[in-house]
Amino acid sequence: MAQHWDREVDTLVVGSGAGGLLAALVATHGGADTLIVEKTAKWGGTSATSGGGIWIPKSDQAAAAGFDDNLDDAFRYVRKLSADNVPDANIRAFVDNAAPMLRWMGDHTSLDYQAFPYPDYHAEEPGGSPQGYRTHMPLPIDGKALGDDVRTLRFASPAASLFGYLNWHFDETYIMLFRPKRWWLHLAKSLARYWFDWPFRFTSRKDRRLTLGNALVGGLRLALNQRGVPLWLETALEELVTEDGKVTGAIVNQRGTRMAIRARKGVVLAAGGFDKNQAMRETNAPLYPRAQLSGGIEGNTGDSIRIGEGIGAATLNLQSTWAAPVFYVPGEPGGRLCTIERALPGCIMVAGDGKRYLNEAASYHIVGQQMARRHADHGDAAPSWFVFDHRYRHKYPVGPLYPLVPDWAQDGMVKSILKRGDTIAGLAQSMGVDPAALEATIARFNSFAVKGEDPDFHRGEAAYDKMYGDPSVTPNPSLGPIDKGPFYAMPIYPGDIGTNGGLLTDARARVMNTEGQPIPGLYAIGNNAASSMGESYPGAGVTIGPALTFGYIAARDMTGMNA
Repeated sequence: MAQHWDREVDTLVVGSGAGGLLAALVATHGGADTLIVEKTAKWGGTSATSGGGIWIPKSDQAAAAGFDDNLDDAFRYVRKLSADNVPDANIRAFVDNAAPMLRWMGDHTSLDYQAFPYPDYHAEEPGGSPQGYRTHMPLPIDGKALGDDVRTLRFASPAASLFGYLNWHFDETYIMLFRPKRWWLHLAKSLARYWFDWPFRFTSRKDRRLTLGNALVGGLRLALNQRGVPLWLETALEELVTEDGKVTGAIVNQRGTRMAIRARKGVVLAAGGFDKNQAMRETNAPLYPRAQLSGGIEGNTGDSIRIGEGIGAATLNLQSTWAAPVFYVPGEPGGRLCTIERALPGCIMVAGDGKRYLNEAASYHIVGQQMARRHADHGDAAPSWFVFDHRYRHKYPVGPLYPLVPDWAQDGMVKSILKRGDTIAGLAQSMGVDPAALEATIARFNSFAVKGEDPDFHRGEAAYDKMYGDPSVTPNPSLGPIDKGPFYAMPIYPGDIGTNGGLLTDARARVMNTEGQPIPGLYAIGNNAASSMGESYPGAGVTIGPALTFGYIAARDMTGMNA
């Protein structure tokens, strides 16, 4: 019996993160009638909550900044770090197409990206860049041009905004973090701009100055709106329709109404990973079993991965996540990524035995992985403890804990997890760890930190460690003693910012079946697909950079633009 179609399009994109939005935009420019469906009531996906950074080798922006990059170096760097089971062709496809994708996006949207001197996470490896200029950040855009669509744009993560509502650019984080002269004036202007956005402010908490991930998805949505591409919210994928082995469309459910959507040229799965699916995590990613600790959004439950498997799609590296240390505030929907705090002077991380076990300032992916492995082996690292003194407490933020704000004035749930002691021994007792062990750990750390050294874990030696340190502190911006009471600690957990194993794809982003052949009409990108980075995290932006690039590749492939 022939399938009855409620709507027919050329291209159906499932998911409204950056990769899906760009795939839809490229397909539309290729002449395809395109529809985007999003399961949740908010659009933008995890991309909207993110920093918006993208890792792009040999870009025009990097060249303009004076950085002479080399694609073979970039390939060698990623190949060394990525999992052995990731095909060379997939890595090569990303490396070769990333800069053309960014150039295309710049030509067809209002987005403006800049290359930053942000070192690769493993810059010391062959092909790595200690100078940076592969990580690119979007400049802010005016969200007023989105009209009412800005109301349903997903908020930035608490780790990428101030007070949970005020958007800020990458450069502005340093103003608030290190508080140079007249920093308060910058904050006052930002707050005034936000609160005096009348009459909009009376009906929405959204900041219409879009930055970071909000700027990225906002700029893409604006370009899609200008071309009349619809985006349906609260529309979940339920089935993929196949005819003679080819995907010809999908069954979706929009607020309780099932509809059959024909996709003449193909379906792009861009619906994220299985971050919030507790059962899938326990089965596939036992090192990171707690969905509650993931920074991914609530809609990332792996539906499209399971549906793909249901029609014979293969999967790869389902055990892998974008690992990260996270703070967890009771009652919040997920963990808060801890990026900068660990590299600042005057803090350490210890396990339940009161001892250090890692370089705190390493990339969040490496720290998250080490925490998870430590807990699997010893059962004492979930939580670990982030330990700091009064000097640090007054000067820097610690996740949800604001500097300059007295302990008694902090949020009640934050106070419930904050430990304090007038002495190290007193702090240890409140943490439930051996006082003698913690005292010995801090005494040893302090003896070297005052000299800017860490012979135990080499913190502050790598270019990445120094980047997030405090430039006013010498001789090492990442190291300082913990010696001024009272002393503090907060629990910190091995978590993630999303899963990154998924459907197996080829260099054209086509989904492969269990026999190693592409499934006609079906593509997958972003965390819906197994990452070309394998279980590694080469640099800031290797989540969204490949999502955009393979979205670009997929759309060009299905519309014949690569022919």
